[in-house]
Amino acid sequence: MAETITALSQQLFDSLQQEAFALLGTVDHESGGPGVNAISWLFAVDEKTVRFAVDARSRIVANIRNNPQVNLTYIGAGSVHAIYGEAALVTEALEEVPFKLACFDIGVTSVRDAMFYGARISCAPEYEKTYDKRAADKLDTQVFHAMKKA
Repeated sequence: MAETITALSQQLFDSLQQEAFALLGTVDHESGGPGVNAISWLFAVDEKTVRFAVDARSRIVANIRNNPQVNLTYIGAGSVHAIYGEAALVTEALEEVPFKLACFDIGVTSVRDAMFYGARISCAPEYEKTYDKRAADKLDTQVFHAMKKA
């Protein structure tokens, strides 16, 4: 039986020090089924905590209020990482951000390598913002600054 990993590895922690693409899995507050959303405003606070921000009107917020168990799937650092834990509200609205973003911390309870056997990720997913690049950069800077202060 494989050893249970209860914290981010140094490589995974380092990868989560800047904006990243990840999938956040929650339990839907209406159906009780799984819900998955792509997020990018996230970073590792330490090896046991991942912080993220989402629009306060997002279904994610209602889902976490109903059931704090979450899964964060990160593709990078050579593999697919399934990070499990409980999400806790840090603030309902980040200060100095032009719209209401809720901020949460995931208290990491376990980390699994979810990549299928005999393969590794050679290139992390890439995405591009489809709105004004300067506005996107300004907003990202505001959000990450506010998340780090929260």
